[in-house]
Amino acid sequence: MKVYKTNEIKNIAIVGNSGSGKTTLAEAMLFECGLIKRRGTIEGKNTVSDYFPVEKEYGYSVFSTVFSYEWKNKLMTLIDCPGSDDFSGNIASALGVTDLAVMLIDATSGVEVGTINQFRQIETLNKPIMFVMNRIDHEKADFENTITNLKEFYGSKVTPIQYPTGSGLAFDGIVDVLKQKFYKWKPGATAPDVLEIPDSEKEKAAEYYQVLLEAAAENDETLMEKYFEHGTLSEEEMLEGIQKGMITRGLFPVFCVSAEKNMAVHRLMNFLSLAAPSPDQVPAPKNRDGVTIEPDPNGPTSLFFFKTTVEPHIGEVSYFKVMSGKVKEGDDLTNADRSSKERVAQIYLVAGQMRNKVEELQAGSIAAAVKLKDVRTGNTLNAKGCDNRFNYIQFPEPRYRRAVKAKVEANAEKLNEALTRMREEDPSLVIEVSKELKQTIVSGQGEFHLKTMKWRLENNDKIEIDFLEPKIPYRETITKQARADYRHKKQSGGAGQFGEVHLIVEPYTEGMPLPEVYRFNGQEFKIQSRDIQTIELEWGGKLVFVNSIVGGAIDARFLPAILKGIMGRMEQGPLTGSYARDVRVIVYDGKMHPVDSNEISFMLAGRNAFSTAFKNAGPKILEPIYDVVVSVPSDYMGDVMSDLQGRRAMIMGMESEKGFEKLKARVPLKEMSSYSTSLSSITGGRASFTMKFADYELVPSDVQERLLKEYEAEEKED
Repeated sequence: MKVYKTNEIKNIAIVGNSGSGKTTLAEAMLFECGLIKRRGTIEGKNTVSDYFPVEKEYGYSVFSTVFSYEWKNKLMTLIDCPGSDDFSGNIASALGVTDLAVMLIDATSGVEVGTINQFRQIETLNKPIMFVMNRIDHEKADFENTITNLKEFYGSKVTPIQYPTGSGLAFDGIVDVLKQKFYKWKPGATAPDVLEIPDSEKEKAAEYYQVLLEAAAENDETLMEKYFEHGTLSEEEMLEGIQKGMITRGLFPVFCVSAEKNMAVHRLMNFLSLAAPSPDQVPAPKNRDGVTIEPDPNGPTSLFFFKTTVEPHIGEVSYFKVMSGKVKEGDDLTNADRSSKERVAQIYLVAGQMRNKVEELQAGSIAAAVKLKDVRTGNTLNAKGCDNRFNYIQFPEPRYRRAVKAKVEANAEKLNEALTRMREEDPSLVIEVSKELKQTIVSGQGEFHLKTMKWRLENNDKIEIDFLEPKIPYRETITKQARADYRHKKQSGGAGQFGEVHLIVEPYTEGMPLPEVYRFNGQEFKIQSRDIQTIELEWGGKLVFVNSIVGGAIDARFLPAILKGIMGRMEQGPLTGSYARDVRVIVYDGKMHPVDSNEISFMLAGRNAFSTAFKNAGPKILEPIYDVVVSVPSDYMGDVMSDLQGRRAMIMGMESEKGFEKLKARVPLKEMSSYSTSLSSITGGRASFTMKFADYELVPSDVQERLLKEYEAEEKED
């Protein structure tokens, strides 16, 4: 295989709603370019894209699939992405390394919730996009209505380059207004007859042509001048204008195909090879230092690893993009993230499980390496003297969480290893072994996401697991001042134990002053601060520890022990055993014994004094609150809002967005446990949501009462 230059490389993501035909289109393209001799089907479980056992089992894409092929002297690399919102992390990584999104639209369904969500991702990244209307030969296909639907959502930038003649079962061909040709298929044929546009279509074709001509000219001043001067443009000039329009997102071309019958796929592939932007034509990404890294084949070598899979008989396959420079077999590079050396022994262009060995790749190329010793998704390998690191791929926040446990305790370690590997393959999975909750928490994009993970664990790794309701990471705090003292005294022959601690607790907020006097039951306690320690708690919030000991009542060497005792109780709050936060503790008095006092005595005295004072200081439980944004069709707005209010949500506002409502709310994490499933049920799968941690808030008194009773019952059982 020849070494392709950067301007001969095209990197494209195939996206679209679940069921829109992405995998089928990929299969047709691989057949057209000769990489496969026979097209597989999803029903036959023999497609190039869906080759993992779980994908064959469920009949839908779980992972993105990279496939490269040569076409018209170009190196075309496409990434077929899953359509389900549950696997949107794959779309994030694919869009991060490609330069054009090809969005499939089902001609029988139009704009769907997946279309909207994915378009929003593409728009956020400012990526070029084009639409491909699939299933145009289906009996329920409606081209005109679907174009109207697209324009309602995405405006006049939506510009058809092709349109079908006949509708549904009357479909008999495609008019290509750019080529000014009519493609007509005979029954059972995949290759069309290329004809002149019929007289019956000339007026309509001329209208579409004029719209396309003006749209192409608008995107370049030179082309605009030529258009004004001559009243038209050549096909090559129009292609140039269309490409520039896509790059600036001023033009969203529309093509037509029947992926299942391989109709018009060849023409689409020709267009992509000519009009899809190459890596050097789009804005270059920045490294972590904010420096733009141009895809310069003469620059220092940098490889960014955006995807990892683990395949039988091979092990890890690491997919990368050459961000700068060139890479050759046998190159020695440095992992900028892990400070380790790597030799890139072999590099491959891939198409699913098929691998084509290559000796050299230039900037912009996407390829794979196998058996690298210490490379993870998100790592960068650099040549000597280069220190690029990239983190521009933003994976979606998790929306569905479950605790996971091996049914057989002996498999616990094996389960953790498998989960770590799955996290490498899918960075949108979040795995947390929670010391606080004493659970392993797995968070993902939805119920199907975790259901798929469970299938893989049980069928591939032979680890039977249970999903459990995850515990909620509550926090404890106080709402008023309180005072307590505690004497720890133990005498049982030999050296005894003695320590006495007097302290005050109060709720702490940032910047609050330290009072000089506290009053409890008519008694004043004067404070003379000798030392203040502010401890940033790893679970959020602060502990402020004030030493106000005067007259040597407690030796300074025992204060760390007192603090340790208090921290022990902060880690296991007095109410429910949850972490405590935002407390100021003033140790102002105490007693010690010249012989029996030691660190353990003051640690226990401090712990117990703090526990007593905490319980008397109006203790409250805090719960995690999440900012939730729901995108929902207007018809379902009332039902969705009622459901949220039943989840103790506080509605923060609403916005209209082209037939959809965007509902913003603050919802307790406890109430979001099964929300993705419920929302899908309420809206027939037409709504989506995002959630992100906001802060902690006090739970209502009835909820606190219930939590206290539940904790008390658990303690009795233990």
